[in-house]
Amino acid sequence: MTAADLRVGLVGYGLAGSVFHAPLIAATKGLTLDTVVTSNPERQEQARAEFPDVRTVADADELFTRAGDLDLIVIASPNKTHVPLATTALKAGLPVVVDKPVAGTAAEARELAGLAEERGLLLSVFQNRRWDNDFLTLRKLLDEGELGEVWRFESRFERWRPHPKGGWRESGDPAEIGGLLYDLGSHVVDQALTLFGPAASVYAEADVRRPGAEVDDDTFIAITHTSGVRSHLYASATTAQLGPRFRVLGSRAGYVKYGLDPQEAALREGERPGTAADWGREPESLWGRLGAGGTPSEGESPVTGSGRPVPTLPGDYPAYYAAVARALSDGGTNPVTALEAAAALDVLEAARRSAHDGVAVKL
Repeated sequence: MTAADLRVGLVGYGLAGSVFHAPLIAATKGLTLDTVVTSNPERQEQARAEFPDVRTVADADELFTRAGDLDLIVIASPNKTHVPLATTALKAGLPVVVDKPVAGTAAEARELAGLAEERGLLLSVFQNRRWDNDFLTLRKLLDEGELGEVWRFESRFERWRPHPKGGWRESGDPAEIGGLLYDLGSHVVDQALTLFGPAASVYAEADVRRPGAEVDDDTFIAITHTSGVRSHLYASATTAQLGPRFRVLGSRAGYVKYGLDPQEAALREGERPGTAADWGREPESLWGRLGAGGTPSEGESPVTGSGRPVPTLPGDYPAYYAAVARALSDGGTNPVTALEAAAALDVLEAARRSAHDGVAVKL
């Protein structure tokens, strides 16, 4: 830590806090992980073992008594706590990063955005999947016009977890804001809106497939964008055979990419950004393919060798907190605004209504 470092209080040390936020904060120049809030003694011990200089406290109230000693609050606690904790932090005069989804409703997200603007404070939403390797690569291809006019965007976050693990993310209590629609759905919707612009209409299917499951575990969202692009988005824990992560079809070419960005797996294994030259890189065998080939009867695909391999850009989760640090220190741009998150929540709310009523919902 240097005298110029911004001191960060992290609320929550479960999956989000310990695997994503704490390591990325610690790896960011200009940020120092000062305090971790968790009531779990084992997680307190884990935090101190991983970051020997960190303080641990049992609840957020204790953290806010030291508001004057902190420069940023990061909220990585369960979804239902996001709005009240962010509100308290902003009213205490502290900038805030909130894990996705920032709130349970778009109205709450916009209310938080209004409070942050009124107080002149940063309010940013952690959407790390904008820095996935495949997303960065696709964005480059789009910027370069390689696909021509995009007609359809397919995106999948699919897993094979035939038995529920429990916990608040799989709770049927609406107050918990659980289920895949608001979990992985937050990622795929944010990516689609970032790439192809606002949604004009939404259709969705949300099913509870697994025995003992209480909330949606197999979800499909179709977005018609005002740009004319159609996005087909899948979030599932019930996929015995995984589809491509991306399939993007345009007037000149298509791009197909399999496999997940390696950064989450690396973080789970205890690897840290900055400790290896190959951070965020994947082997050539996982590169996506770009092109258009074969006759209709041949059914060309990456499996049969269609198109050319496209080197996948390195994933870069550290870029998010680097942007937050610049925004706080130098007036840089907020990497993900609460209003952007509210637009994604508009889609998620429409998807929930659509799935319930079996109709498309116009926005």
